[in-house]
Amino acid sequence: MHALPHKYYVSVSGKSQDNLALTADKLPGLAVAAPAEFDGPGDQWSPETLLMGAISSCFILSFRAISTASHFEWLTLECDCEGTLEVIERKMQFTTVTLKARLTIPEGGDVEKAQKLLDKAERSCLVSNSLSSEVHLEAEVSVA
Repeated sequence: MHALPHKYYVSVSGKSQDNLALTADKLPGLAVAAPAEFDGPGDQWSPETLLMGAISSCFILSFRAISTASHFEWLTLECDCEGTLEVIERKMQFTTVTLKARLTIPEGGDVEKAQKLLDKAERSCLVSNSLSSEVHLEAEVSVA
């Protein structure tokens, strides 16, 4: 890891109509639009879905780093992320985020250690730690 602080830059452009164009150096561009819940087309990434994607991706990458440091072998990790958007004190915000993780470990793997590492990854995720939302982890570990 590089020394902190890290800085990340993205650029977004848009017109009064159509999708926004989200870009960053050396990365493919993304089309971004309002979600269907905000009368958008519902067929593009939105700020809301990008945030849920950032949380679940950060969780898996945190687990990958923690499991590597712990010399823990695993096969696959899938994670669904659901955020609940509400109005609190006249401000719209995500109030809860639920991560539904499904980890598969090799035969003979330590299920208890797997659960502890999943919990540690949830606590270590820098994206969810940067939010005021409550984050809940529902983890399932299965042996291949």
